[in-house]
Amino acid sequence: MTDTLVMQRIESNLSRLRLGRINQVLAQVVQTADKKSQSYLSFLDELLEEEVSAKEQRRVDTALKISGLPFIKSIDEFDFTFQPKLDRQKVMSLFDLTFIGQKANVIFLGPPGVGKTHLAVSLALKACQAGLSIYFTTMEDLVMKLKRDHEAGRAGKARSYYKSSLVIVDEVGYTPIDRQQCNLFFRFVANRYEKASTLITSNKAFSDWAELFCDPVIVTAILDRLLHHSVVVNIKGNSYRLRAKEGKDVVNDCQKLKSCGPLLTTENGTLLNDH
Repeated sequence: MTDTLVMQRIESNLSRLRLGRINQVLAQVVQTADKKSQSYLSFLDELLEEEVSAKEQRRVDTALKISGLPFIKSIDEFDFTFQPKLDRQKVMSLFDLTFIGQKANVIFLGPPGVGKTHLAVSLALKACQAGLSIYFTTMEDLVMKLKRDHEAGRAGKARSYYKSSLVIVDEVGYTPIDRQQCNLFFRFVANRYEKASTLITSNKAFSDWAELFCDPVIVTAILDRLLHHSVVVNIKGNSYRLRAKEGKDVVNDCQKLKSCGPLLTTENGTLLNDH
């Protein structure tokens, strides 16, 4: 059998086995191996590496597409120099993903625009690349999904926002929720407690959550479970969205607005006076 016929049969078998990447690079790898007099094992290893890399990239791309992430940004794109008061070492330590293995939570606190969502997305991206399941939702969307499941009589345990290794709940505190939604959120937190990691971003200090959730008793129960195994990161600084504006007065005026909420909290979320 000629080399041409052998190559045709190999390509046909690769297609049947759905080894598309090997099929794409086979001729080139064969040519390179011949020039370098590679061993059979090295040749086979190179082909398999190409296929595994391609399949892994497809897995990541698919996972990111269905994760709900609003954008894709890595931690390398985060400008720590713009937030000099942020504990960079503490943030970077999260990217070994140990907290996910420990079923611990992460909470980013700070006013709007300081990079909470960027950090959350970067952690989700890292987790996805490590082969872990991720899901992103805003607080508003989450309580609506929980409410629909409750009204339909579904437990919802098979939903991505219950079973994913890391669930990001963004913008907690931006909009108030009623008592029923508060109870549903408590069930959500309780069901994930010590089973999987939840990442929260909020513009409110924990001392203000009672007003947000209507019921201080439920708030205590929620925080008890969220904070038991957790890393809390406080971000005090200017808004990235406003840094393109000319002059510092725009940023300073925004920080004075009550809607921005407390700018600095302790590890337990209590408000500090910045005087």
